[in-house]
Amino acid sequence: VDLAILSQFPFPQPQQEYAHSIRLDGDIILGGLFPVHARGERGMPCGELKKEKGIHRLEAMLFAIDLINKDPELLPNVTLGARILDTCSRDTYALEQSLTFVQALIERDGSDVRCANGEPPIFAKPDKVVGVIGASASSVSIMVANILRLFKIPQISYASTAPELSDNTRYDFFSRVVPPDSYQAQAMLDIVTALGWNYVSTLASEGNYGESGVEAFVQISRESGGVCIAQSLKVPREPRPGEFDKIVLRLLETPNARGIIMFANEDDIRRILDAAKRNNLTGHFLWVGSDSWGSKISPVVQQERVAEGAITILPKRASVDAFDRYFKSRSLSNNRRNVWFAEFWEENFGCKLGMHGKRPGSPKKCTGLEKVGRDSTYEQEGKVQFVMDAVYAMAHALHRMHRELCTGYPGLCPRMANIDGKELLAHIRTVGFNGSAGTPVSFNENGDAPGRYDIFQYQINNRSTAEYKVIGHWTNQLHINVRTTNLDSALPLSVCSMPCRTGERKKVVKGVPCCWHCERCEGYHFQASEFTCDLCPYEKRPNQNRTGCQFIPIIKLEWHSPWALVPVFISVLGIIATTFVIVTFVRYNDTPIVRASGREMSYVLLTGIFLCYIITFPMIAAPDVVVCSFRRIFLGLGMCFSYAALLTKTNRIHRIFEQGKKAVTAPRFISPASQLVITFSLISVQLLGVLVWFSADPPHTFVDYGEQRTQDPQNARGVLKCDISDLSLICSLGYSILLMVTCTVYAIKTRGVPETFNEAKPIGFTMYTTCIIWLAFIPIFFGTAQSAERMYIQTATLTVSLSLSASVSLGMLYMPKVYIIIFHPEQNVPKRKRSFKAIVTAATMTSKLSQLAAERPNGEVKTELCEGVEASGESTKDTFMLLLKINHKIYSLVNVSAAQ
Repeated sequence: VDLAILSQFPFPQPQQEYAHSIRLDGDIILGGLFPVHARGERGMPCGELKKEKGIHRLEAMLFAIDLINKDPELLPNVTLGARILDTCSRDTYALEQSLTFVQALIERDGSDVRCANGEPPIFAKPDKVVGVIGASASSVSIMVANILRLFKIPQISYASTAPELSDNTRYDFFSRVVPPDSYQAQAMLDIVTALGWNYVSTLASEGNYGESGVEAFVQISRESGGVCIAQSLKVPREPRPGEFDKIVLRLLETPNARGIIMFANEDDIRRILDAAKRNNLTGHFLWVGSDSWGSKISPVVQQERVAEGAITILPKRASVDAFDRYFKSRSLSNNRRNVWFAEFWEENFGCKLGMHGKRPGSPKKCTGLEKVGRDSTYEQEGKVQFVMDAVYAMAHALHRMHRELCTGYPGLCPRMANIDGKELLAHIRTVGFNGSAGTPVSFNENGDAPGRYDIFQYQINNRSTAEYKVIGHWTNQLHINVRTTNLDSALPLSVCSMPCRTGERKKVVKGVPCCWHCERCEGYHFQASEFTCDLCPYEKRPNQNRTGCQFIPIIKLEWHSPWALVPVFISVLGIIATTFVIVTFVRYNDTPIVRASGREMSYVLLTGIFLCYIITFPMIAAPDVVVCSFRRIFLGLGMCFSYAALLTKTNRIHRIFEQGKKAVTAPRFISPASQLVITFSLISVQLLGVLVWFSADPPHTFVDYGEQRTQDPQNARGVLKCDISDLSLICSLGYSILLMVTCTVYAIKTRGVPETFNEAKPIGFTMYTTCIIWLAFIPIFFGTAQSAERMYIQTATLTVSLSLSASVSLGMLYMPKVYIIIFHPEQNVPKRKRSFKAIVTAATMTSKLSQLAAERPNGEVKTELCEGVEASGESTKDTFMLLLKINHKIYSLVNVSAAQ
């Protein structure tokens, strides 16, 4: 059955090359761009068929060409052809399609190309398009116009109204038979003014049409100075769920702006009205719609109440009765040239054509006998008139050119074989005729048609039926009968802005003094006058109501703060312990253990430990000149005392043993007096640096308002500080850290010395632990530089690190000695004295024995010694036994000698 039906109504079978377009032969070929399909989704260029905007407009061009070809007065003996393409409502896709129009203008060099048999190839000669009708959307026209102007191909649009296209320097080959939105914006502004409004919001669909339209309205309103813009909102190209509810709620943020100027497409208008209905805002807004709304039914279906009173604008037009008769007569059998007509047939009648139909889920099959207007609803699409006018404008321009170049020549003369686009454009701009609806068609110097609009209002009459009613028109000026409108008399009039509250300034809209936005003085600004917010001085912040400034509270580290209590507690314990050690050493000053530890150096070291504990108090105390001076002096001095003494000790140990390897004479500068001179020489460097610091920059205090300058001024605080920067701190501690590192190096060098020798190993453990403490200090101190608690963390970290390093020295070097002195006095007895020469000699011999043992395998040294004993007799044996005893006692003897 399907095959029988299809055989009765054959479909067009275009060549594969033209499967995506319509091609009509003719002497002169016109291009056509129509949105036959909607924008595709999920990566597809094309979506569903657009019956009215696509097929109606496309058929209008075909109908106009038919009329022109039949007209003996217009282009006599010259046949117009067409190459019509689908833009799929997408600018990028339309650009790809429009390359077809310029193929003939791009020469192909086939001289070097040969077929397999050696013959030159035959290139299909593309149609040369002399002009283009279209496109529909402004974004598509802009994209296509950029390439057509390069090849000097004139373009006449039937629906693109973006003001941007009026720029004759960028779109010089573009013309249009519809007025630009700049005229429409002026007409809408006149409507707003006639209604007595001066405060409205704007709403635009994202894209050239919506954004350009609103921009034109805003620009004209600024120039007029009579209307204020409350908000300018945009609807995204691909709105997310709930986007329209958000837009409606944002419009409510300015409740006095009940008039909404809309430059939006049909779908966005419908969804905005639906969102207003869902949010119970029926009757709150009064809509003023552009020509995209016009008198269309689709945006207001089932939303009559919320759309009631809407005022819309539409270019003046009339229905073309001849087109209605033409389109209703179209069928599958007599419209084979339209390759998309079968798809339209299925969509229009809701049926399926054969096995290859586009509607596989349709329940019924098409009979092919359906009739447009009888078996389906039909209403002529609003831009049909302008499509026909665009084709006729191109035909009239070609007719003028033909009359000028081919005078008395029947048909197309050789001079018009290659039509010059620039010359054709000049003729287009000078045409003037009555269009298909009887309205005059002409262009200005920018290619724009004159502005003529009808003003509609969507009204619900007494029978509760809604309809669009003409309430006026606009032709360069507005003619409106306000009495024919059904506007609510209680509608608030020119209430642009409410008075601003305390702490807010009036931000006047540029060029529109009637309107302002109330802006709260944010941050550290206060309301200086009715129109300005000024920044408070750096040491001040705004008061509660932001009418003036007040001083920022100044804080410092308090003694009762946890950040202070912990360091103070550690410091107090350390001071008590250090005092106890000092008292013990003074009490037992002449005992062997105190003397063996080096009394002079021990007191210097204990002084440094005491200073390390003491520095906690000036670091926490409230800063003033005296406290800041103490900080500068004692910050690095305690460490300097400690590590200068330890460095002198470890250096002395190292020199003694290095000297013992070379000779039996004692090294220089190992006496207690020499050690004190060396130590205080090292300490003097620190004191000299502090003195230079005092001279170059005397100590003083300052308030740091930047450290705790928060975004909320109420939380801002000024921090009272000494003028010790992080760099100054590093320089002050740097010398002490250098001494510490050097001391650690000597501790490593003397690590082989037995524990009984002059505290070598306790010093080594002390330095290793101290290095770990200060390595942990550095990242904590500098890693918190951006913290709001910087002052507390850094002060606590520095004081605790100083106390810990002092505690390590005190615990490892002195607590064992104090323990023996107090609890084991029997060990605190003198040893047998020996001369330093004998001690160094024994140390040298012991060192040689150790080297010999290292150079021989196990047992060889003992064998050699035994052999030597046997050979030397009893005296040699006594000597060897003496050396073995010295090997066990040498270091304790050195200690006693050193103490003496």
